[in-house]
Amino acid sequence: MNQRERFLNTARFKTVDRAFLLAPWAWGATVNRWHKEGMPENINLTEYFGTDQEICLPIAMQGRYGPHLHPPLTRRIIEKNESYVILQDEEGNIVKLFGDDPLQSMPQWIEYPMKDRNDWENIIKPRLDAKIPGRYPQGEDWEKYVNQVKDRDYALGIWTGSFYGWPRGFMGVELLSTMFYDDPMLVHEICEHIADFVIEMITPILKQIKLDFAFIWEDMGAKSGPLCSPKTYSEFMLPPLKRVTDILHQYGVDIIIIDSDGNNDPLIPLWIDGGVTGLRPFEIASDSDPVQIRKKYGNLIIQGGIDKRALSKGKADIEREVLSKVPWLCLQGGYFPQVDHLVPPDVSLDNYKYYSQLVKSVVDDPERYLYEARRMRLEI
Repeated sequence: MNQRERFLNTARFKTVDRAFLLAPWAWGATVNRWHKEGMPENINLTEYFGTDQEICLPIAMQGRYGPHLHPPLTRRIIEKNESYVILQDEEGNIVKLFGDDPLQSMPQWIEYPMKDRNDWENIIKPRLDAKIPGRYPQGEDWEKYVNQVKDRDYALGIWTGSFYGWPRGFMGVELLSTMFYDDPMLVHEICEHIADFVIEMITPILKQIKLDFAFIWEDMGAKSGPLCSPKTYSEFMLPPLKRVTDILHQYGVDIIIIDSDGNNDPLIPLWIDGGVTGLRPFEIASDSDPVQIRKKYGNLIIQGGIDKRALSKGKADIEREVLSKVPWLCLQGGYFPQVDHLVPPDVSLDNYKYYSQLVKSVVDDPERYLYEARRMRLEI
């Protein structure tokens, strides 16, 4: 079974030789630590740890913290010293990056690019225009790529926008939260424009390439629940989301996964109603529980759910975390084992190797390891 077949069968709850192993997911500082501890430089993490890998189209759609605005704004340094640098990035955010803290994983946001309708009309909206060249290869390069992926043996997918995450990235949580009440028509306009933009972007691609999956980036879960209520999401975000998933389903893409950190449990019924078929990464620190979610939603694709914090502890802690979830979930189908977010730099290379090898052993023989988990009296 090749990687593409394994991916599709895992996601569709069909028989597999083993569950699909998602590629390692770690912060840059973590990878730097692993190099110091013996991992070769310029190494492919997928090859080094022996996992599978799904690939997304080379399309400028999703950035690290939000959309790719195109053309990008000018990146410029505003202030710099030995401890930090304050800069405006390509998306128009003004952020503070800390240079003296190797564990720093996220910048500090100081200012967002959008404060009102004028900024939407003049900064954001013109850069969410599918007609502007440069979003993905064109001409002979594109034709060559289309022919190249026809007989692929790996899973190929596409990023397809965001209906809470992108607006939050434009203006921040506080302004978006008040704008639901102060200027609801603008929020509706933004969400519908995103759907128009995404559909115009992906439809020509879907006509030429048979894709295996799609990602939607929402990143809207906080520690105890989502950043807006299900009622608000249903009013503003669900209709444009359905428009995008309808197009994906029309072209045979039935694996549609929302990427959202934190606890998203109250939104899962809405997402399923909206045509979404999976969710990641099920952060344990926010009380997400992939086992209970599988029991409640039997057909939901689950990616992640392995507590990254356990990987910085002892090998017994890693065993308990992995065996309490992975064997049972693999036997149910529709489960992709992975950590519940980027691996932090307090995880040693030795510990990650132990975790990686254990997960590979479990997916090869989940029944044996489920027996072992029950013998250890791990709650499942």
